[in-house]
Amino acid sequence: MTGQVRTVDGRVAGRRGQATRQKLLDCLSEMLSSSPYRDVKVIDVARKAGTSPATFYQYFPDVEGAVLEIAEEMAKEGATLTDLVAGRSWVGKSAWQAAEDLVEGFLSFWRKHDAILRVIDLGAAEGDKRFYKIRMKILNAVTNSLTDSIKELQSKNKVDKDVSPAAIAGSIVAMLAAVAAHQKGFQSWGVKQAELKPNLALLVHLGVTGKKPTK
Repeated sequence: MTGQVRTVDGRVAGRRGQATRQKLLDCLSEMLSSSPYRDVKVIDVARKAGTSPATFYQYFPDVEGAVLEIAEEMAKEGATLTDLVAGRSWVGKSAWQAAEDLVEGFLSFWRKHDAILRVIDLGAAEGDKRFYKIRMKILNAVTNSLTDSIKELQSKNKVDKDVSPAAIAGSIVAMLAAVAAHQKGFQSWGVKQAELKPNLALLVHLGVTGKKPTK
């Protein structure tokens, strides 16, 4: 952990305190993977971390405050999602590779952070601006780069001038987020994971280029 970490009352935490704080966050993350967010209590997190509720409250005002810390860290990693789009070619066979890589990267990120992303979606849906901002920070990492890619295609007359790059990019990213959050649900429709990726990539390719892919 880098930089100064402070307790709730403003004191700078020492190395031992930082380790305890991180252990509390790690235990909370683990609990979110197996328990509904609303069922997670401070006393349970503290017990799992081998410490006391009083210690938990030294570092976080409540469970929600700790969840927001985890979400902020995850959002920083989410900023790297822009690398899936930035500088990629969406012309010819390269476009199909770009679509496949975007889908693979997006679905993988969601699987890795499934538990905290579910909490973020819940908070955002309930109108909590803190969770909404974090959610948008993650989605914007891809949306902005994808918008630029479509604008570039327009400038080269590869995409119809009447198309709104931001609307297309936003719609594609919203679709990716919805599918990523529903990955397990596709199995109930008889869709295998191996089938999901290429078909989702097809939709992304059509959305960005307006054409069927050249493989």
